[in-house]
Amino acid sequence: MLAGPLLAADSGKDDIVGAAKNLAAKGNYSWKTTVEATGGRFRPGPTDGKADKDGTIVLSMTRGDNTIEAVLKAGKGAIKTGDEGWKSLAEASEDDGGGQQTPIRFVARMLQNFKAPAVEAEDLAGKAKELKKSEGAYTGDLTEEGVKQIFARGPRRPGGEAPSPRDARGSVKFWVKDGLLSKYEYNVQGTLEFNGNDVNINRTTTVEIKEVGTTKVSVPEEAKKKLS
Repeated sequence: MLAGPLLAADSGKDDIVGAAKNLAAKGNYSWKTTVEATGGRFRPGPTDGKADKDGTIVLSMTRGDNTIEAVLKAGKGAIKTGDEGWKSLAEASEDDGGGQQTPIRFVARMLQNFKAPAVEAEDLAGKAKELKKSEGAYTGDLTEEGVKQIFARGPRRPGGEAPSPRDARGSVKFWVKDGLLSKYEYNVQGTLEFNGNDVNINRTTTVEIKEVGTTKVSVPEEAKKKLS
């Protein structure tokens, strides 16, 4: 009697994994990520991204009044640090001895765990308890462990422990068009301790995919040097 519901849940996950793989197989695509959040100090602006078939990812991130550029490939990365030009992620993540978490250092450490949408969508599908199709989208709740892993992606000091929220919960939603992943959205909630105080975090991330197969990805020469 349980076989039907279990197969339906697995089918939903299989559909999303297939749609994500189909997106990656197209060779290139662009996307826009927006985040709405309450609680905590994490208030990123929109991020525009491009991915190429060779694994290159180019990002343009708005943080306050600043735009930060980054390039990622094969486990390495480079980030443009304003007047200082391009630095490798390792260079930009280094502590200057003052113990301050600068915006560039914060972003550089966060990018060390970055996943392109086609990869992240597969990962999110695996973190869902089940996925059911309704009104043109696949929806489901995230497992508690899955939500904790998403929180753990955030930057932390070298050697520091990953944040582990209490009452961790969340949900995910996917849209598929013509067999390709076209959009996804996930929400995570939990209580984290900051400087001895409890802070309730509620964060929704939306990723909209576009220009599939027609995206042109170019990497500045200075950034290429930092990827070698």
